[in-house]
Amino acid sequence: MNARLQEIADELSAVPRDMQVELLLEHARQFPPLPQRYQAARDAGLGRVHECQAEVYFFPEVEDGRVHIHADIPGHAPTQRALVGILMDAYNGATPDEVSAIPADLLTRLGVAPLLGPQRQRGFAGVLARLKYGVAAASE
Repeated sequence: MNARLQEIADELSAVPRDMQVELLLEHARQFPPLPQRYQAARDAGLGRVHECQAEVYFFPEVEDGRVHIHADIPGHAPTQRALVGILMDAYNGATPDEVSAIPADLLTRLGVAPLLGPQRQRGFAGVLARLKYGVAAASE
């Protein structure tokens, strides 16, 4: 985990479970809108993370060796918005190598796995896979 992600994990582990939920919801509320340049692709169904029950669209890019993560997730899916928001917070501006090193057990390391059911965990695994694949493809 990079330093920012470790900082987020430390924040989450320092509070009781009910406060963890509130911290996650704060990340969901701060979720940025999808840039205009990706809206047509989203509307055409491109970038969809099919492992998620909610409509999660993911558009990672690499410019000048730095990762930029763009996503669109409806407001009625606050858990996925929060988790993707954490990835965006921690990895926007990172290198592709830093993204490829995101641990597969990230939810456990963040301490939030017990808060999530199996479907949300599978959905987030799909998000991580899409992020890593998209960054690797954009780096070529």
